Amino acid sequence: MLEHKKSNPLIALLGAAALLMSAPAMAATASAPAPAAAPAAAPTEAPAADAATTEDSSSAASAPHAANVDFVSMFMGATIVVKLVMAILAICSVVSWVLLIMKLMDFSSLNRVTSNFLEAYRGARSIADINRISVSDEFAGNPLADMAAVATEEVQLSKQAGLSISGEHRDTVLHRAQASVAAVQAGLAKRLSGGLSFLASVGSVSPFVGLFGTVYGIMNSFISIAQSHTTNLAVVAPGIAEALMATGLGLIAAIPAVVMYNIFNTAISNYGIRSEQFVSELINSLSRQLDKGA
Repeated sequence: MLEHKKSNPLIALLGAAALLMSAPAMAATASAPAPAAAPAAAPTEAPAADAATTEDSSSAASAPHAANVDFVSMFMGATIVVKLVMAILAICSVVSWVLLIMKLMDFSSLNRVTSNFLEAYRGARSIADINRISVSDEFAGNPLADMAAVATEEVQLSKQAGLSISGEHRDTVLHRAQASVAAVQAGLAKRLSGGLSFLASVGSVSPFVGLFGTVYGIMNSFISIAQSHTTNLAVVAPGIAEALMATGLGLIAAIPAVVMYNIFNTAISNYGIRSEQFVSELINSLSRQLDKGA
């Protein structure tokens, strides 16, 4: 009985050692089913991956179409209102440049012929010589030549009427000659300022017309964003670019028009000063010839 009691602690120690040795094996057995759960989780993640793949493929499919953007495609893809705005601005820009070329040629010819006329006029020795030079075909249509022609013709008409152009009717003749010259000057101002009102209108109105096209186009782009339920930049960027192109065309039309207007306004002012100087020179010349008894 005593031996049996002594052997119980030994048996307990051996059982505890066996349990300790078997614990890692049991732990490995308990953890073995975990890898089997991993494949089961994979199907739940597959739809999300498929959705991402689908979205990427749709974006990739739309990217080449969105990347093919130029001025022609943007114009063709714009709405009818934006197309109309851009067409009007393009026409105004073309007309402005055509007007620029015409006015530059006109002013170049005008200044050249005027310089030639002044050189010939200052070589005249009588009222008859001045009239002959001013009505010649070489200077036909030149404003200063027209002024000299009407002034000398008025003197000759007064002389033919039997008036004493070197005596008591001298001042009256000069007054009528000045009135005739003033009439030509009024027509000169109208002739030289032709087209400036168009340039002024284009320069002042075109930016606002382009801005209207931009506002309208961006409004449609946001409406399309709301309807398509997407904020993909490749999808919405072309519409916004089309709208902004209207503002760009407005500035392209307006800036040259303003520059041209200022250039031509300065040229008209300079020629006006030149004509005023010539009028003073012409009246002095007529007065001198009348004093000489011409």
